[in-house]
Amino acid sequence: MTGESTDQSLHRPIRSFVVRAGRMSPKQERGLTEGMSRHGVDYTPALLDFANIFSRNARTILEIGFGMGATTADIAAAHPDTNYLAVEVHPPGVGSLCNLLDDQSLVNVKVIRHDAVEVLNHMIAPGSLAGIHIYFPDPWHKARHNKRRLVQPALVSLLASRLAPDGYLHLATDWVPYAEHMLEVLSAEPLLKKTSVDYARRPSWRPETKFERRGLKLGHEVRDLLFTKRP
Repeated sequence: MTGESTDQSLHRPIRSFVVRAGRMSPKQERGLTEGMSRHGVDYTPALLDFANIFSRNARTILEIGFGMGATTADIAAAHPDTNYLAVEVHPPGVGSLCNLLDDQSLVNVKVIRHDAVEVLNHMIAPGSLAGIHIYFPDPWHKARHNKRRLVQPALVSLLASRLAPDGYLHLATDWVPYAEHMLEVLSAEPLLKKTSVDYARRPSWRPETKFERRGLKLGHEVRDLLFTKRP
C-alpha cells in the first residue's frame, strides 16, 4: 500500500480551518524560520520514515492542530522515549512550538506546517502510529458551518487506518454538541472500539490546557474521548 487514499472525499474541498492573517512577534518569526530549520519536516507526497526523521526507533504519536504548542511541548517533555509528529497550519503557533522545543531542548518532536488530512493521506503509512491526539479542534458552532468540522466519518476512517493494532485515538473538546457528534462518528467506525461507556476521564498524559481552563471558567464542559484500534 502507498498510504495515498483514492477516496475523493478525503481530498476535502471543504476545509476545517481558515489560515487567518495575524501579527507575529519577532520571536515567533524566528521560530517559524530558524526553528523550523531544526525541527521542521517539509510536506511532500511521500511516506515518512520515522526512524530516519527522529534518528531512532520509537513509538510515534501524531498531534493534529497543536495551537500555540504548549500542550505538545509539555507532553513531549514528560515522555522523552516517545516521538511526536506535530501538524499545524497557523504560522504563529508553528513558530511558538519551535521556540518551546528550543527553550526546553526537546528533540523528540518534529513539526509539519500543512493540512493534516493531506499529511495523513500522503506521508503517514497505514498501521504506523501508536496514537493520535486531537485536542480542542475548532467546533464551528453555527449549524451552517458544522460541515467544516474536522471530525467526520471519512477522516475518522483515515485516522483509524494509520493506527497500529491497539493504537489509540484521543480527542478532547469543550463544546458538548461537538463532543456528541464526535462520539457518534467514532462509535460508528468499525476499526475502533470504545475504552469507556461514552466519554473517558482525562488521561494522565493530557495536561489541562490554557484554552481548557478558560472554557471551564466560562462554564463549558470538557469531554475526552478515547478509542483504540481493534487488533
